[in-house]
Amino acid sequence: MDHSLPLSEDYLLNLKVNNYSPETIYNYERDLKVFEDFLVDSKISFKSLSKRDILSYKALLTSIDRKTANQVLGAKRLNAYSINRMLSVLRSYFKYLIEMDYASSLPPDVIKMIKTIKKKPQVAELAEIVKLIEFPSKIETDKRVALRNRAMLEVLFSTGMRISELVNLKITQVGKGGKIFVLGKGKKERFVYLTPRAFKILQAYFDIRTDDSPYAFIPYRGLNSPNLKDKKISTNYLQAKIKKYREILGINVPTSAHSLRHGFATYLAEAGANPAAIQVLLGHESLDTTTRYVHASDLYAQGVQKKFHPLKD
Repeated sequence: MDHSLPLSEDYLLNLKVNNYSPETIYNYERDLKVFEDFLVDSKISFKSLSKRDILSYKALLTSIDRKTANQVLGAKRLNAYSINRMLSVLRSYFKYLIEMDYASSLPPDVIKMIKTIKKKPQVAELAEIVKLIEFPSKIETDKRVALRNRAMLEVLFSTGMRISELVNLKITQVGKGGKIFVLGKGKKERFVYLTPRAFKILQAYFDIRTDDSPYAFIPYRGLNSPNLKDKKISTNYLQAKIKKYREILGINVPTSAHSLRHGFATYLAEAGANPAAIQVLLGHESLDTTTRYVHASDLYAQGVQKKFHPLKD
């Protein structure tokens, strides 16, 4: 019985020629591997797939018995958004088969997304975010590390950049006035802007650099490595540092690099910024995506009500 996914390599190649990023292609390949492993473990042929099999696959994704693409048990239960991402990849693959005139056993529309619960994003108080951003200067004993980590947090909150955009940032992308050119998700180009405060800290960090790495933020372990030009700070390092700083400071709101992005949008909204402008700065294709960030602001909503309610006086 053949459990392999037909034309899967062609599908991934199609993504590549259509200019999908290597990271996206890797994620698609990983998600398809999970589905292929499900077929093998369930002894199901792709050609004999039924609607019930898709239901069983969805049940597996929601269970604690789910295995990763590396055939190890998942560390935790997948959330609804992760499951829908995997289902969306599968639906995209089925659509490709139809485009290639392959006799697929099921139409793409059979793959339904699961219901998501809209959780209100949590954002730390502004005073707590400021303490977090400034904390590397107080706790890190190595001046280079202290200035680098402070600069990373300043840039994240100043611009609303994604963590992936930050770690891939190159010095040449930073303009003299603090205007940064970003190649974002889906290779979409945009500009973001440093506050004078963030620009000053970042420039101070650049001034102490003596290496020839093109990246804005580099690791200091293995500094003498001949491959330093290829090295950049890792997302895991930064996330771990933020977690450590938050715990020491006693900030009880879960805070990550992505939370700083949320905070950027939330506090702009509270100050009365236009959601469309926030959308441009965040690099969102849809305003609906931006509202997930902006509607986190209770103070903004309260201000709108007080200002515009017909019986406000």
